[in-house]
Amino acid sequence: MKPTLFVLAAGMGSRYGGLKQLDGVGPHGETIMDYSIFDAVRSGFGKVVFVIRRDFEQDFREKVLAKYANHVPVEVVFQSVDALPEGFACPAERTKPWGTNHAVLMGKDAIREPFAVINADDFYGRDGFRVLAEWLSQAEGGNRYCMVGYRVGNTLSESGTVSRGVCRTDAEGYLTGVTERTDIARVDGEITFTGDDGRPETTLETTPVSMNMWGFTPDYFRYSEELFKTFLAENIDRPKAEFYIPFVVNELIVSGKAAVEVLDTTARWFGVTYAEDRQGVVDKIRALVDAGEYPEKLWQ
Repeated sequence: MKPTLFVLAAGMGSRYGGLKQLDGVGPHGETIMDYSIFDAVRSGFGKVVFVIRRDFEQDFREKVLAKYANHVPVEVVFQSVDALPEGFACPAERTKPWGTNHAVLMGKDAIREPFAVINADDFYGRDGFRVLAEWLSQAEGGNRYCMVGYRVGNTLSESGTVSRGVCRTDAEGYLTGVTERTDIARVDGEITFTGDDGRPETTLETTPVSMNMWGFTPDYFRYSEELFKTFLAENIDRPKAEFYIPFVVNELIVSGKAAVEVLDTTARWFGVTYAEDRQGVVDKIRALVDAGEYPEKLWQ
């Protein structure tokens, strides 16, 4: 059974100024998401499910979904603030969805096979999808998931420092924890970051970091539903509280209910956070096209 790609596209790009999921950065107006879908299909994914907000459904269907019609089956699910378990009511002051793992939960009725989760506005690269598809195509049973660990040296910004979730693994390559590190940059040939005591520290170029590229089996939805109820019981009156994927993954690891294998990739990640980042993304994609990594036009 071919795995499914689940694309988190419900977020508004407020800092970037609009729906960056729909912004054309390729030679013929392709979006970052177009390249992810292209990489996923040629890596062996058999279906794509998008989670979006209803308020831009028409725009999304016209500008995004139409181009995939003859290439891969697609479905759309919706994230909204009032999509809550029975017994919970959304507070009036809540205006934003409940976070990335709440978005994942929206796919529980559309996905019955092993699936990957990615952000719509991150460029993950072909090799990231390759290693993820290989793992998911062999996934059996449950309680065993994976995460693509990008080498930190392949995720840096040319215009400043970045923050990354640095992964800790055991001797067998399974995730034991993620530590958020700030001010990561390459300085005099070394990768530096701000340590716990506020002083600069160094790490290897190959240190794995999380870029929110996960692989799950369908039992993950059941765990997520259980933990979401716990989360709501503790946080429903906090208007900015969010139910994140790493929160659920960490709970499952700590409780011993699941193990998460960290997969290595040689792919280079890049993305658009601010408007001034856009031209750099355009240039990098143009270079990949010129090198033959992608066709001039993705969807013929």
